[in-house]
Amino acid sequence: MCIRDRAYDTILYEVRERICTITLNHPEHMNSYNSQMCQEINLALDAADSDDDVRVVIFTGAEGGKRPAYCAGFDLTVDRPFDFSEAGFHNTRDTGGTNALRIYAMRKPVLAAINGSAVGIGITMTLPMDMRILSEDAKLGFVFARRGYVNEACSSWFLPRIVGLSKAVEWVTTGRIIGAEEALHSGLVSEVVPHSRVYARALEVARDIRDNTAPVSVALCRQMMYQMAGARHPMTAHKIESSCFYYIGTAPDALEGAASFMEKRPPEFKMSPVTDMPPAYPWFPEVPFPKNIQDC
Repeated sequence: MCIRDRAYDTILYEVRERICTITLNHPEHMNSYNSQMCQEINLALDAADSDDDVRVVIFTGAEGGKRPAYCAGFDLTVDRPFDFSEAGFHNTRDTGGTNALRIYAMRKPVLAAINGSAVGIGITMTLPMDMRILSEDAKLGFVFARRGYVNEACSSWFLPRIVGLSKAVEWVTTGRIIGAEEALHSGLVSEVVPHSRVYARALEVARDIRDNTAPVSVALCRQMMYQMAGARHPMTAHKIESSCFYYIGTAPDALEGAASFMEKRPPEFKMSPVTDMPPAYPWFPEVPFPKNIQDC
């Protein structure tokens, strides 16, 4: 059993049995989000993504607050939480957006164990994650318009792709609270389970991925799905899939996958998404943040 802890102030980071758990750790304020948490999440994701002993990442919220909460949104108890005047308007980046983009670029699958209410950044940070498992009594909300703000964390890109444009516009323009049943019916979450089962169910999914899939295959499949969501023509997907299939077809993991199937035994995949990705990866150029956001 491998356990590694890293010291952070606003999150907990643990690797156990090749599964990394990142816990938002601000329970006295319903795990509310701030700029330090943003920075620590990105550092934790960097660590997990570069660690071959991590196969899957799970996000969850610390227990022990007044009410069950995954994340109650940005911490509004601080004075002027969105005053970035020192950085200057032209150089200001939405903090949640930096987390969303880091999750989007991950080579490891990321699961959200939403063990309580999640509003604002509490729910938008989960949109780039690959699966969302929700507590049956949790409340969700894209409440920005009700507070005089706008949605963030790249949610105007992710949310319509998950639930469709019409439902996404309804949720962000009304800012109303969304229950677990509606979230499941709309495809926002993949499962709804009792509160006591949220993290346990995420662990079951993570172990299934860990035990039965090839790390490089998962990384490539994940990135192809996200990158092709914006492709203009299926030929783009055909070209990238052909390149990956040619590379992986004679690689050790594909040979092991076929052998383990024929021999009726569990596979032992050895390739690393850190060192063994195809030469052509990444197929997409990195999109820089503009020097002046007026130039977007």
